Amino acid sequence: MFNINYFKADSSTFIIKSVNGKVIKQGKGLSFWYNSATTSIAALPLNALEAPFIFNLQTADFQSLRIQGQISFRISQPEKTAEVLNYNLTQDGSSYASEDPLKLSDRVVRSAQTLIQAKIQRTAMRDALLISQTLITEVANQLSIHSALQALGIDILDVSIAAITPSPETLKALEAEARESILKEADDAIYARRKFSVEQERMLKEAELETDLSVQNKQQQIEEARLENERHLLREQAEIEQEKLAAQVNAEAKRNEFVALSVENQRIQSDADAYAIEAKMRAYRELPVENLKAMALAKMAPEQLMAMAFESLALNAGKIGELNISPDLFSQIFKKGAKA
Repeated sequence: MFNINYFKADSSTFIIKSVNGKVIKQGKGLSFWYNSATTSIAALPLNALEAPFIFNLQTADFQSLRIQGQISFRISQPEKTAEVLNYNLTQDGSSYASEDPLKLSDRVVRSAQTLIQAKIQRTAMRDALLISQTLITEVANQLSIHSALQALGIDILDVSIAAITPSPETLKALEAEARESILKEADDAIYARRKFSVEQERMLKEAELETDLSVQNKQQQIEEARLENERHLLREQAEIEQEKLAAQVNAEAKRNEFVALSVENQRIQSDADAYAIEAKMRAYRELPVENLKAMALAKMAPEQLMAMAFESLALNAGKIGELNISPDLFSQIFKKGAKA
């Protein structure tokens, strides 16, 4: 009836109260009574706002590219924003009187689109797919000094790019090229691995051959040392045999000298014996038979003399008439013969 209403804002909203076009009160989180017939209330949010975007752009080599991301911003100078855009509330304060608050994000996105498009149009498609971080830095720096956003009293908090993707046909071609490159790298890796394996096998075989050669050299050295030892032993044995043979030759020479001397001595002895025998025989020849017989009988034993006597009896048996020999004589002869 009297158009008197009460208004209360939260702490994140900047309020500008105007009466008949003149600012009466402004600030954050204000609360007051007002006459809706004469009072205008502008409510500007001071918290961070998000503006997502998707741009379909064309690169320097005429390839389609889609860029998807998001911009975070806030109203840092609400007075400037309220001068450019209509943030006035309806008379009951329940909603905005115009659609300008909804267009603020579009203004920020269009400013970012202009900067991103200018960058992409100067970049080839392959390079554009890899410049997300560089693009974020450049866009954030340029938006912070962008005149249109400064006129709106807006501060850029963050710029993020979620994806940079080519068209499906280009993506398939890039995937095929990348797949072929990966397969080629895999083939190269397999070839390098096989080459490394062959090289290792060659080195292993060379090491085995060198080991065999070293073993053969050692065996040859051992065999040569053994042969040298055998040669040395044979040489020493030959020297020993030579020494033995020389000793035997010397011994045989000494023996020959001894035999010759012995033979000479025996010859001399034989000559002496022959001379003695000859002298004896000469003496025997010159002596009478009766003397020789007497000398022989003188050297005989009694039983030999008796045997000689019986032999003489036997020779002269025809001349003897009768001869008696007692048994005692034979018994004594036998006893003496047994003792002898």
